[in-house]
Order: sequence, then structure tokens, then C-alpha cells
Amino acid sequence: MILICTGTQKFPFDRLLAETDRLIGTGVITEEVTAQTGYSSYVPVRYRSAPFFDQSEMEALIRKADLVISHGGSGTIMYALRFKKKVIAVPRLAAFGEHINDHQMQLVQALSEQRYIAACTDITQLGETIRKAKETDFRIYSGDPSAVVNDLRRFLQ
Repeated sequence: MILICTGTQKFPFDRLLAETDRLIGTGVITEEVTAQTGYSSYVPVRYRSAPFFDQSEMEALIRKADLVISHGGSGTIMYALRFKKKVIAVPRLAAFGEHINDHQMQLVQALSEQRYIAACTDITQLGETIRKAKETDFRIYSGDPSAVVNDLRRFLQ
């Protein structure tokens, strides 16, 4: 199962939701998909979704998921990594009205370079990123935030 998480901030992420629908429609994604759509206006056609799930349901969905596709927010990414899930992070971009700036791009690139997650910075590459993520052995997040912080500091220097 693939779980999509768009976060809880009051910004839409229609681009991610629509591309997922398209990939299901073309047969690129064949797994069951569930999405937390947040404040997006796009309503998925080919998969289950809800604006928000309560914490126990979100935890159950993450436990069930083989892959988590997340916006580029640190909270969602770290939550999925704590459950040792493969994560693809798609940063929200200001150009699409998805956030006020592009800070998620930096976080996603840093975590990808450290091999904790796969980055998908071009939504047209989501299908290929999913294929590659399934074949990749990512670094396991130890639960110690200082390890990730140190990796991010090294990346930023």
C-alpha cells in the first residue's frame, strides 16, 4: 500500500494528488493508495482519501504502508522514518502556491543525499521515483534526531 501525506498546513498540494491519480490511471501505480489530502482542492478519483486522519488512524496507515509519499515537511518525513518506511518526499513549491517559499526543497535534497529518502523534485518523475525507491535500500533512521541533524549540517556546509 502507498500512503500519501500532504501535511496539515493550510496550503494545497493538488499537483501531487493529481499526478498520483494519473499514474494509477495509466497503470504505473498498481498498489492500493490512500491519501491524507489536507487543504487541497483536488479530490482523488482512483484512490481513497480524506482531508485528515486522527493520530491512531494515521499510525495504522503508516504501519500498513510499504511506501510513504510525503510533502517535504520534516514532521511527516521523520514520522514515517521512525516506522522504518521507504519515503519519497515531494517538496511543496512557492511557484505553485503550495508554500510561502521553497525551504522544503533544501530539506528534501539533504535527506536524499544522505540516503534516508528518495527526492522527487519534478512531479513528472514521480512514477520513475516510485520504481527506483522500491529497489533502493535506504539508510535506517535510528530514532536519534542528532544523527540526522549532524548529516544535515554536513550537507549545508
